[in-house]
Amino acid sequence: RRWFMSFWAVALAIAIPAVGSAISQAIASRAAMENIGRQPEAAGDIRTTLILALAFMEALTLFSFVIAILLWVKM
Repeated sequence: RRWFMSFWAVALAIAIPAVGSAISQAIASRAAMENIGRQPEAAGDIRTTLILALAFMEALTLFSFVIAILLWVKM
C-alpha cells in the first residue's frame, strides 16, 4: 500500500508541472504571435522575450522532474 501511494506521488510530481508548463507555454506563444501580428517591427524583441520566458517555464518543469526522481529514490 505504501508503494502504491509513493508511485502516485511521483506520477503527480511529474504530471502536474508538465501539464501546467505546456498550457502556460501555449498561452505565452499565442500571445507572442498575436503581438508580432499587431507590431511586426517589434518581432525581434518579442521573440527574444518569448524564448527567455519559455526557457524559464521549461526550467521549472525540469526542477519538478528532479524532485520526482528524488522521491522515486527515497521509496
